[in-house]
Amino acid sequence: MPKVNSSQYAAAAAQVSQAQASLKAAQLQLSYTQIKAPAAGVIGAKSVESGSQVQVGQPLMSVVGQDLWIMANFKETQLADIRPGEPVTIEVDALGNKTLMGKVESISPASGSQFALLPPDNATGNFTKVVQRIPVKIVLDTHSPDGGFSDTAALFAPGMSATVSVDVSDASSPAQ
Repeated sequence: MPKVNSSQYAAAAAQVSQAQASLKAAQLQLSYTQIKAPAAGVIGAKSVESGSQVQVGQPLMSVVGQDLWIMANFKETQLADIRPGEPVTIEVDALGNKTLMGKVESISPASGSQFALLPPDNATGNFTKVVQRIPVKIVLDTHSPDGGFSDTAALFAPGMSATVSVDVSDASSPAQ
């Protein structure tokens, strides 16, 4: 076994420490190459390919989640009897005669226009009363009256048109 003096030993130990630090830095950089989606779903518009270099904040793709729900925009005058938990009948235009069932999960705390990038400001004195639309979130039941829900679910896509009827037991007719 060759003999080394203390200065050679210190230099070798410093090189080992430097190599370990380089390894940790490389492992950290490697971890940045894996991009994970925040939720499970189906990839929509993809604007990146494997091997591409991306910048921080660059949109890479759209992910459409697997949870099925509908956001129905009811007129504020229709909300008097609608409450969370009430049954809902849904007819999606793209599905033809198929009727789906759901229930009201929540009612938005404000109208859709209040969440807009530039909400309306009627402080100018030129006020015209306009009935606002209030978003109501409706979750779908996993079974429809005519069956085949799993086949139907595959046909859903964000932005589809639907007719939604809430069964309000106190009112004489359902809100639409």
